[in-house]
Amino acid sequence: MESIVFEPPASQDRASEKLSIRRRRPLLPWIIFGFAIIVVFAIVQALVLAPTISWAVVGTYLFAPPVITGLRTTIVLSVISMAIGIVLGTFIGLARMSKNRLLSSMAHGYIMLFRGIPVLVQLLIWGNIGLIVKNITFGIPLTSIEFFSMSTNQLINPFTAAVVGLALHEAAYVSEIVRSGILSVDRGQLEAASALGMTPARTTRRIILPQALRVMIPPTGNQFVTLIKGTSLVSVIAGGDLLTQTQNIAATSYRVIEMLAVASFWYLILVGIATQAQSLLEKRVSKGVRA
Repeated sequence: MESIVFEPPASQDRASEKLSIRRRRPLLPWIIFGFAIIVVFAIVQALVLAPTISWAVVGTYLFAPPVITGLRTTIVLSVISMAIGIVLGTFIGLARMSKNRLLSSMAHGYIMLFRGIPVLVQLLIWGNIGLIVKNITFGIPLTSIEFFSMSTNQLINPFTAAVVGLALHEAAYVSEIVRSGILSVDRGQLEAASALGMTPARTTRRIILPQALRVMIPPTGNQFVTLIKGTSLVSVIAGGDLLTQTQNIAATSYRVIEMLAVASFWYLILVGIATQAQSLLEKRVSKGVRA
């Protein structure tokens, strides 16, 4: 009598193979994680046990009034510069994609200029603009009629120079972000809007920009984080930011490393808040689009 051997179907074999593959966890990520923990622990231990760093001084100056004032200035400077950069960058990005060659060329020239010059050099130029232009005057050209005239140094103080320099610099990068977001929208959307009789301006406002917003938020958020850290460059023109205040304290207390630790702490807090806000905004805008 022949024995009957039951052989499982091939589909079950494949399923069991997939299950066994899923259960195999790679060791490389755990090795990298362990190595990173060791490195971080060694760095923290070296900083905590460093005899030249007084952490009591760091705690003393962490909430000092000048530091809080500089922190407030950094926040205001970042928000105002980014807001101006977004508005101006949106118009420049749209002009860059315009069919009008004059507008497109002007936008391209602006982007090349302000992306090509380092932001530190731009801040130094705006901080010393009074050496180039002594007075700012508004009136009728080729006549002696003047409606307004003021010394450049009085009109453009270090904070104003910082806002102008950072905003113009950010606008150049935001314009490219806007352009990439618009290019990500399917061209069929434009054809459908045109078939409905929508004007180009209304199509841009109601169809293109809302869809491009999902693509533009991540790089714009990253640019804002970069701007927060970039405000530290304002210290070269004494703009009253966080780093300027901590450097002023270090110059009188001779606690350079401790004050740099204070500045680093607050920059980390600001970047963490901005990153979390970006994540929440991404989820809100992408609601109903992705699982």
